[in-house]
Amino acid sequence: MNMFRLVVALLFLAYGLIIGVLNTEQVTLKLLFTEFQTSSGVGIILSLLLGVVVGGLIVVATLVWPLYAKLRRANRSAAAAAGDAGPSAADSGR
Repeated sequence: MNMFRLVVALLFLAYGLIIGVLNTEQVTLKLLFTEFQTSSGVGIILSLLLGVVVGGLIVVATLVWPLYAKLRRANRSAAAAAGDAGPSAADSGR
């Protein structure tokens, strides 16, 4: 499986290099308070990376955090139920 991940990572690296080499036209990226000149290939890669980061943050905020909170509540209620039941038969056999 690690070899597969390495091959996929190298393919994406090669794809990014091809995009950078084929798109050499200069563009100006204007942000809120600044602007800078870069090639269009770098602009494409940066916008793709920004989209991945924003999408990942949305997934974390809408799925991971609520599920993690639900798991903590379930663990607390399971621990409270185990504490109310007292020592089990396996624990008293020492």
